[in-house]
Amino acid sequence: MKKLVYLFLFVSFTSFSQDYNDSGIEKVKNGDYYGAIADFTKAIEINPNDAYAYFNRGSAKDDLKDYYGAIADYTKAIEINPNYANAYYNRAIVKDDLKDYYGAIADYTKAIEINPNYANAYYNRGLAKYDLKDYYGAIADFTKAIEIDPNDANAYYNRGNSKKELKDYYGAIADYTKAIEINPNDANAYYNRGNSKKELKDYYGAIADYTKAIEIVPNDASAYYNRGLAKYHLKDYKGAIADFTKAIEIDPNDASAYIIRGLAKDDLEDYKGAIEDFTKAIEINPNYAVAYSNRGISKENLGDLSGACADWVKAANLGNTDAAEWVKNQCN
Repeated sequence: MKKLVYLFLFVSFTSFSQDYNDSGIEKVKNGDYYGAIADFTKAIEINPNDAYAYFNRGSAKDDLKDYYGAIADYTKAIEINPNYANAYYNRAIVKDDLKDYYGAIADYTKAIEINPNYANAYYNRGLAKYDLKDYYGAIADFTKAIEIDPNDANAYYNRGNSKKELKDYYGAIADYTKAIEINPNDANAYYNRGNSKKELKDYYGAIADYTKAIEIVPNDASAYYNRGLAKYHLKDYKGAIADFTKAIEIDPNDASAYIIRGLAKDDLEDYKGAIEDFTKAIEINPNYAVAYSNRGISKENLGDLSGACADWVKAANLGNTDAAEWVKNQCN
């Protein structure tokens, strides 16, 4: 999440426009952004060189998702005051929202040049680099943000995400752990630490983290799903089925949850139950090749080779090479 500069921290020092700036800021606090824009506009009419009024009007437009209008006002504030670090910073956030990540990075960089200890600018620049898949660059910026503010849990969390993308799972776990130490209620940190542990095949550790994430956010379908996967890897098929069932209750359109629950049922020799789950996955996604191939296996396990071959033919037509081999070897 990007960190915003709040409007009420910035007021105009120009005496003739001060009252309108103050009035506009109060309206922003009350959520009256249109009224605030009118007041900031009046302040600008009184003093066209009031950089703060442009800045505040840009912020109000930003809150209304008038991103291009906000950029225009931040740009004008910068023209008046080229050392206005917060104007570069907020303009960068708007560019970020417009997915102009390169433009955002340029503005964050300018804000940092003006204020080298601008931790939020480093943090947000790291997020923009992450969006561009520049994970090493993101790590460098999150590290700098942490040097300035060692208690920034979000910086540790997102540095962990960057390390996870680089498959540095041990490094990611260390950062998620630090984020949790700072904010013990960060469900996402537990969840992603669980994912990293799962990648390292530490399934018991992963289950513990997913469980903690669920305690914090009880309706997190992904946490149930991934805890179910970890249990499946440990051959705790009944436990896996329970978790996939909960994931499906929360998100009934998750075809993959039906698939893995079906596999667990097949491993327990509940072939009819497995077929029902694979069939449901196919209803959700009629082009899900693995659902056809797995349903074919369950049908074969029930002695229905004709039904199995029909499913394998469908899977093969959808590009499943294993199913194509089964058709060749068993169905002709």
